[in-house]
Amino acid sequence: MIRAYTFLLRPTARQQVALGEMLRDHCSLYNGALQERRDAYRHASKTSVRYGDQSAQLKDIRAFDPERQGRWSFSSQQATLRRLDKAFQAFFRRVKAGQTPGYPRFKGVGHFDTVTFPKDGDGCRWDSTPHDRQTRVRLQGVGHIRVHQHRPVQGRHVKTISVKREGNRWYVVLACDDVPAQELPPTGAVAGIDMGVAHFLTTSDGEHVGNPRFLQAMADELTGAQRHLATFPKRTRQRTKKHRAAARKVAKLHGKIRRQRADFHHKTARTLVRDYDVIAHERLGTAGMTKSPAPKPDPDRPGGFLPNGAAAKAGLNRSILDAGWAQFLGILANKAESAGRFVIPVDARNTSRTCPECGHVAKENRVTQAKFECTVCGFAANADHVGATNVLLRAGLVLCAAA
Repeated sequence: MIRAYTFLLRPTARQQVALGEMLRDHCSLYNGALQERRDAYRHASKTSVRYGDQSAQLKDIRAFDPERQGRWSFSSQQATLRRLDKAFQAFFRRVKAGQTPGYPRFKGVGHFDTVTFPKDGDGCRWDSTPHDRQTRVRLQGVGHIRVHQHRPVQGRHVKTISVKREGNRWYVVLACDDVPAQELPPTGAVAGIDMGVAHFLTTSDGEHVGNPRFLQAMADELTGAQRHLATFPKRTRQRTKKHRAAARKVAKLHGKIRRQRADFHHKTARTLVRDYDVIAHERLGTAGMTKSPAPKPDPDRPGGFLPNGAAAKAGLNRSILDAGWAQFLGILANKAESAGRFVIPVDARNTSRTCPECGHVAKENRVTQAKFECTVCGFAANADHVGATNVLLRAGLVLCAAA
C-alpha cells in the first residue's frame, strides 16, 4: 500500500524566509510556463507547447537567473512544470467531455503553497537518523530542517517528498510505498452508517455520533476577522502590514477549523474500524448536494425571478460542508484498508423513506427530521436509525450478488 505521512516542520527564522522564497520562485516558474503556453496558442498559429518543450528550457532558465531559479532543485522545478501539464490535460479532458472547461489560472504567491520533490535524494533528503533526538529533512537551498516526527515512517522507502505551507505553519509530506497493512483481529460485527447534519452519523446499532459543527462554533470570531479584513480599501490591499496581519488571522482561524475537523474524522473513523469488520455507507455526491438552486424567472415580470429557496439551501449547504462527509469517508476507506476491514458504498436513494419491515417506499414515511413512521405497516423508529438499517440491508444484497 502507498501511504502519506504528514509532519510539522520547525524551521528557523532564516529557513522560513528561504522556504517562502522557494514557493515564490516555483510560483513564478509556474506562471511563466502558463504564459508561454497562452502566447504560443494565441500568437503562433495555435501552436501547442508541451511539458517536454518547457522542461528542456530549464537549463537555460537556471543559467539566466541563478539567484532565483538556479538555487533550487532541478527535479522540483520539473515537478512544478508537470503540475501545470496535468492542469492542461484535465482542461482538455473536460472540453472533450462537454463539461465546464475551467482554463488553468495564474497562481498568486499566497495560493501556491506546495513544492514537490519527485525522488528522495534528488534535491531533498529524508534523514530519519536522530540528530540531538530530532529528525531532519534536507532541502536544497534551505538546509537541514527539524521535523516533529510524531509517529514512525513505515514502508520500503520514501518515494516523494512535498513541502507545503498552511498559514504560518510548514509541513513535510512523505509518500511511501509497500507500507505493510496492520490488520486488526476480527470482531464478527457489521454496521451500516447514515450520514446526517443533526447527527454526524448514526449506526445500524442505533448509536448516534454528535455533529461538532466546528465552523458554527467559531462563526462569530471568524465573522469579526473577515469583516475587519474587508474594511481595507482595494487600493491598499497587500500593501500594508495591517492588511497582511488581518489576512493571516482569517487564515489562522480557517486552519484551526480544518485541523479540528480532520482530528474528529480520524478519531471517529478509527472507532468504527476498530469495532466493525464490515462498514456500509451511502454513496454521497457532496458536490451535487451542495449546489445552489437554479434561478426561476418570473413570467409576469421580465427580468424578475421567483423565490427559489436559495437562502434556506445556503444554510443546509453550509452545514453539509461543515460536516465534511467526503473527507470523512475517504479517511474511513483508508483506515479500513490498512486494518483489513471492508467498506461498502451503496445507493443512497430513499434510504430514509424505505420501511425496513415491509419495504414500502414513500415520502410520507419520513414524518419529521427525526421521526419515521410507515404509512402501511405502522413501523416507527428514529429516521436516521432507519436509514442506517437500510444501508446495511443494501450492503447485504451487494455482498450476495458479488458471491
